[in-house]
Amino acid sequence: MNKVKLANFEIGGGEPLVLLAGPCVLEGLERSLLIGRGIKEITDRLGIPYVFKASFDKANRSAYHSFRGPGLEEGVKILGAIRDELGVPVVTDIHETWQAEPVAKVADILQIPAFLSRQTDLLHAAAQTGAIVNVKKGQFLSPNDMRNVVDKIHESGSDRILLTERGESFGYNNLVVDMRSFPIMRSFGYPVIFDGTHSVQLPGGAGTSSGGQREYVEYLVRAAVGAGIDGLFLEVHDNPPEALSDGANMVYLDKLEDLLKDALAIYEVVRKKLK
Repeated sequence: MNKVKLANFEIGGGEPLVLLAGPCVLEGLERSLLIGRGIKEITDRLGIPYVFKASFDKANRSAYHSFRGPGLEEGVKILGAIRDELGVPVVTDIHETWQAEPVAKVADILQIPAFLSRQTDLLHAAAQTGAIVNVKKGQFLSPNDMRNVVDKIHESGSDRILLTERGESFGYNNLVVDMRSFPIMRSFGYPVIFDGTHSVQLPGGAGTSSGGQREYVEYLVRAAVGAGIDGLFLEVHDNPPEALSDGANMVYLDKLEDLLKDALAIYEVVRKKLK
């Protein structure tokens, strides 16, 4: 297992379970910072390495007029302010090759969205920045297909790689998580993250937006940690019904600590097997 160094901690190989968490999309500095600060207080108490996540642009919303975020210029400013204020690394997604370089000046991890996980030029551009590249496995890909994604990043000169499972299409407007994907993707030699909130999404299930079943997040998280992962990706909000994107599958901030305590208890059991 190749451990990936980030800030003052490492990801993978039996290192502490890492958490990538925050709102789906940046909702201004004040609201985003409030959520990030609340998560950091929890992770500090539990001893979990924390990475703030949020998107500056949701380029794949279901409807044309859905809220997309503040855009790159303002989004990078907000992410930088949160990074400085909280003293934590940040992760955000990019959708086009030209975004990689300016975003990497602030983001420690560049995330490749699931729908774009096979885009060679995008993977190459992200790898060339020197930032960690976190690739969400496409809903249309098998876990074994991600070996080709890893090879593309290698060929682009980087071995700072994370792979994230976020469910795969199971009929219309539904996703399932195949627990076999975790050991399969870990066999490629890089840390694997589980996206516990997008995995309960119902894509397009609300017509002009996606639905979700947040009540199942806790079950999938416990199962995924037991199956062997190196980190969790969770979208969190202080009041999900008010969220401007993905509210139906986001975790309530005041429910996060209990969820993470369960995950840590399971992780300690399986941790020695993940080295």
